[in-house]
Amino acid sequence: SKVAKSFFLLHKVMLLLMMKHAWDNYKRYAWGLNELKPISKQGHSSNLFGNIQGATIVDALDTLFIMEMKEEFKEAKEWVEKNLDFNVNAEISVFEVNIRFVGGLLSAYYLSGEEVFRKKAVELGEKLLPAFNTPTGIPWALLNIKSGIGRNWPWASGGSSILAEFGTLHLEFVHLSHLSGNPVFAEKVMNIRKVLNRLDKPEGLYPNYLNPSSGQWGQHHVSIGGLGDSFYEYLLKAWLMSDKTDEDGKKMYYDAVQAIETHLIRKSSGGLTYIAEWKGGLLEHKMGHLTCFAGGMFALGADGAPSDKTGHHIELGAEIARTCHESYDRTRMKLGPEAFRFDGGVEAIATRQNEKYYILRPEVIETYMYMWRLTHDPKYREWGWEAVEALEKHCRVDGGYSGLRDVYNNHESHDDVQQSFFLSETLKYLYLLFSEDDLLPFEHWVFNTEAHPLPVLHKDDGNKEENQK
Repeated sequence: SKVAKSFFLLHKVMLLLMMKHAWDNYKRYAWGLNELKPISKQGHSSNLFGNIQGATIVDALDTLFIMEMKEEFKEAKEWVEKNLDFNVNAEISVFEVNIRFVGGLLSAYYLSGEEVFRKKAVELGEKLLPAFNTPTGIPWALLNIKSGIGRNWPWASGGSSILAEFGTLHLEFVHLSHLSGNPVFAEKVMNIRKVLNRLDKPEGLYPNYLNPSSGQWGQHHVSIGGLGDSFYEYLLKAWLMSDKTDEDGKKMYYDAVQAIETHLIRKSSGGLTYIAEWKGGLLEHKMGHLTCFAGGMFALGADGAPSDKTGHHIELGAEIARTCHESYDRTRMKLGPEAFRFDGGVEAIATRQNEKYYILRPEVIETYMYMWRLTHDPKYREWGWEAVEALEKHCRVDGGYSGLRDVYNNHESHDDVQQSFFLSETLKYLYLLFSEDDLLPFEHWVFNTEAHPLPVLHKDDGNKEENQK
């Protein structure tokens, strides 16, 4: 109805104003640096990006475009043209640089058609290729992009690569091959699949650690949160992005969900469905904020599930969404903790001080957006608006938006970081939640794990991009 439309238009205007506040302050105090410190009003550089700069700019490009912030998009594009430089002598996280920089550049290209973004995406993709120079082709986590020397995180079990890191390159690398005409990118990620398919999976589950030299699993820890999360997401999305021709990705996804249901999904005595962590056969009854993305994933995959299971997958998505909403609702600030537990009489509450923080994460809002699009149940918009009000009340500061150290406290203690994913993901998913379904419709777009939309490669596309050049 017209009334409803104008009502939600006001919500969208609010999100535009939030984006403008985040962007303008980044521009004022941290332009060209990776992220903003909104309290100290200066730049913040995470070691994840080595010496590559401009993470917030590249991460925000598509959000600016979708929100029709044309001036801001133009200045961002000009910065990329003149200043985005990958010839740096420093170690980067292959995973983080792929999802934020490669993903951001690909989306900016597909949305705007500006050649500079395609060129930079392919250039960066080429710089990441040496990470795959391991005995198995399972890439290193860290790479010096000048020397081409890779290694793994020193804390990772037995020198292993991390499932969520090497398993979250697929969408971007398939697009890099599509846009460059060079098959090597797609070959690298298809090989990762081959290695995984050859291995025995304990109880059908994928451990978080895999040694790139021996090709054997490290510790048998399984998580749908950090260290595992986006591997599962990319199996489903690889199938969707291939216009449902990637049968291998499809089978791997639905088989994995079956094992997750059997071994990890539990219901608390209070009736909340949650996804536990598996440690060598023992369950830890803890769920991370990162794991909350899975509600949206289950719902997105419901349509392709075995015919008798579609309703069940939607229901599973709805139950995870409800649990994650409870994790927000049971805090003082109405924003969720980094992790919450279901043991010792507590449900959906963080019990450890080092799990009570909120760093502007998007996963709960992401699930609300998917659930809204796939069910149109108005409660998801209500829950999304609760999050907007909480962000405005507790995270908005004079110099931008800041994370919080303890969401159960009466008084804000800000962490003084405006994460680039706040602009890329949190604000984009909120904007989409209050937009019509024809803005980036699911039949034509798949979001990477940093919320960068990538087009479905329809069967008749072939190398359409190539033919246009």
